[in-house]
Amino acid sequence: MEVSVREFLIYLAGPIVGSTYEECTRWRTHVAELLPPHIVAASPMRGKQYLRPAGVITGPHEELPLSSQKGITCRDRMDVMRCDLILVNLVGARTVSIGTVMEIAWADAFRKPIVIAMDDPNVHWHSMIREVAGFIVPTLDEAVSVAVAVLSPTGE
Repeated sequence: MEVSVREFLIYLAGPIVGSTYEECTRWRTHVAELLPPHIVAASPMRGKQYLRPAGVITGPHEELPLSSQKGITCRDRMDVMRCDLILVNLVGARTVSIGTVMEIAWADAFRKPIVIAMDDPNVHWHSMIREVAGFIVPTLDEAVSVAVAVLSPTGE
């Protein structure tokens, strides 16, 4: 008898403002490619290909529904609420990402496991971030491994 495996959703959080579209999507694509079939990644950059030619992303674009401050907040909060785990990439962060910190706080409030890839030193190395994170590892690939282990139904 074949046992069906439940599909899980990982929300991929990390700095966007101050980065290019490629910087924001490259690591998220890498993570999605590493995930087994029963784990699906949700990216806050989905549907935002129009930001590709913008260069460095500087903040919300009120004329674009998905990139307005309300649109960003609404969809990102919904994604954190519906996900099974939040994977946060803070490796190499140059400035504090207030949006990412909000997503970490939502994840904690909704009791979602939080896996953070964060080098030390890091501008996000704060006692409250470290307290709510279930796991903090120094590399993105290690964070993916931890997330997969947390969401895998067997010990394999």
